[in-house]
Amino acid sequence: MIRRFLSIFEPFILMLLGTVVLASLLPARGQAATIVGYVADVAIFLLFFLHGAKLSRAAIWDGLRNWPLHLAVLGVTFVAFPALGLGLTALPFVDARMATGVLFLTLLPSTVQSSIAFTAIARGNVAAAVCSASFSNLLGILITPALVALLMRNAGNAGAMSIESVETIIVQLLVPFVAGHVLRPWIGAWVTRRKAMLTIVDRGSILLVVYGAFGAAVVEGLWSRVSLGDLLLIGLLSCALLAIVLALTLTIARLMRLPREDAIVLLFCGSKKSLASGVPMAGVLFPAAQVGVILLPLMLFHQIQLIACAVIARRYADRADARVEAMAPVA
Repeated sequence: MIRRFLSIFEPFILMLLGTVVLASLLPARGQAATIVGYVADVAIFLLFFLHGAKLSRAAIWDGLRNWPLHLAVLGVTFVAFPALGLGLTALPFVDARMATGVLFLTLLPSTVQSSIAFTAIARGNVAAAVCSASFSNLLGILITPALVALLMRNAGNAGAMSIESVETIIVQLLVPFVAGHVLRPWIGAWVTRRKAMLTIVDRGSILLVVYGAFGAAVVEGLWSRVSLGDLLLIGLLSCALLAIVLALTLTIARLMRLPREDAIVLLFCGSKKSLASGVPMAGVLFPAAQVGVILLPLMLFHQIQLIACAVIARRYADRADARVEAMAPVA
């Protein structure tokens, strides 16, 4: 029974939960917290450098050819999602602490790995998914901080950007990404061959930021301010948000008369929010003591979207297989 329950969680989610537990029991304090922060900053710099080196320019140019699909994905990601976030955070029973995290979640770019993986499982247009997810993450480096500055300031939330925040984003996120992409002709093939290294840097940087963020929040009294009821509410809001967006992407696909393969891309790329981008961005945009609370909605939504989209992708695959079998000539 326990093994079956744990099987619905990917190993990285269990590592995240373990990191939260460790930060709750043994948070970094004083000089140790400073060291953790410096190490996390270096890991984030390296992460964006490697992602820049991995992004193919051919993928960028190829993606421009299917611009209506990519504009639809970007519209759902950076327009519809934030609008829904503003609506959810305006509900009277959502307090300011949770509202900041829920709204931040809706401002993030799409995922890359899981969007492509689920598109492939569902027999969708994988090449288009690669382009859409890459565009979303590339533009998210600029769009997400801008949306945070615009929407969170107007909503009266903490996290409105200062000049120092803008400088940090440029130095810690944009500069390494551009540097990696510029150096791609020399190091791109080397980076591509070392997927394990990229995975370690990717997940290691997230775990470091989560440990530092939750540790700082625990020192400030996180678990005395967040109750089980708050966590349940975040889970329900995440489920409602995902259900609305999934229905919206399907509706847009019908209105645009997209082929089945492209509709699958819109469904999976448009409905995702990136934990890999969200964690380091939160560390840059918000005070350390607030990051732990702000990341709670993102962590819950991430797991919910993986479970739901895994089920949906498998159903699409079953339908595609049944269609192929029905069209096969009878021997």
